[in-house]
Amino acid sequence: MGRVGGMGEARLGVDLGRVVVGANRDARGRVFLDDPTKMPLIEGAFEVLPRLVERFKGQAWVISRISEEGEPMSLAWLEYHDFYGRTGISRDRIRYCRLREEKALHCAELGITHMIDDRMDVHRAIRDIVPNRYLFGPQEEPGPDWVTPALTWADVERVIGYP
Repeated sequence: MGRVGGMGEARLGVDLGRVVVGANRDARGRVFLDDPTKMPLIEGAFEVLPRLVERFKGQAWVISRISEEGEPMSLAWLEYHDFYGRTGISRDRIRYCRLREEKALHCAELGITHMIDDRMDVHRAIRDIVPNRYLFGPQEEPGPDWVTPALTWADVERVIGYP
C-alpha cells in the first residue's frame, strides 16, 4: 500500500477498540468495560501514534464504533490516559458511530487516505473509499491482498512508511 508523501493531503483514521484500547476480560473470556482505569492500552500505541500524527501533519482522526452506552466509558478512557495530549489527536477529531459500516461515511467525509482497523468488515466497507488500509493485530485468517497486515504498532509505523 502507498506510503505517506508525494500526494495530496494524507489523512489518517485510527480505530480505538483492539487497536489502541484493549479490553478487560473476566475468567470466562467475556469483555467488560466498567472502569476506564482497568482498560489496557495496546502496546506501542502511545509511542507510535504521536509520530504518525506528526507525519500526517496533524491530519488524524479516531473513527470508532461504539454503543451509546459505551461511549461515556470510551471518552473517560481517553481523558484518563491523556490521549489528546499524548497523541496530538484533539477532542474534536473523535468520531463515533454505532455500526462498523458507518465508518465508511466518516472516512469519505474526512477524506481519509490511511485507515488502521482490526476488523475485515470495516476494511470491506471502506475498500473503495480509503486507498491505504491496515489490518491491525492478530487475525484468525490472513487478510486479502488489498489490505496490509500490521500485527503491532511497530509494524504500522513500518508499513505506513514513517522514516
